[in-house]
Amino acid sequence: MAEYRKLGRTSSQRKALLRNQVTNLLYYGKITTTTTKAKEIRREAEKLITLAIKEKDNYETVTVTVKVPRKDKNGKRVKEVVDGKKVTVYDEVEKTIKKDSASRLNARREMLRVFYPITEVPADGVKVRSLSKKVDMVAKMFDEIAPKYENRKGGYTRIVKVGPRKGDGAEVAIIELV
Repeated sequence: MAEYRKLGRTSSQRKALLRNQVTNLLYYGKITTTTTKAKEIRREAEKLITLAIKEKDNYETVTVTVKVPRKDKNGKRVKEVVDGKKVTVYDEVEKTIKKDSASRLNARREMLRVFYPITEVPADGVKVRSLSKKVDMVAKMFDEIAPKYENRKGGYTRIVKVGPRKGDGAEVAIIELV
């Protein structure tokens, strides 16, 4: 018996398909696909969720001093002349950041190997470039998904069979986070 289903694709196509499907499952919480793809997606998604649960609280909070450019009322950087050159004025601010431990950093990198970048675009289509924002899927895994399944010992996804697809008769299923 093979370790994984080949899904009728080359290895690079299969990896890209599974990465895309897993990213969408964890972002939206539910996707519709064929039953065999859903079973492969479940394997990858549950590994990532387990990794996020294990490393959820494995960080320390550190206070650091950061240089931040001073801005005027319009949001533009304040400049002053020093030795005949215009130089941006910086203020020192103390910020609290999360410093990952080595194992959490490794978990973050393992997740980044799977996730594709996601950009949220405004629904109305106005100011698409300025109002679009990138979603940090790893932060979502640690902050939203991991606490949700913290007391669960596995089985984070559910596959519900829908029936045959109209075009080719392939068995369709909905895979969702429980």
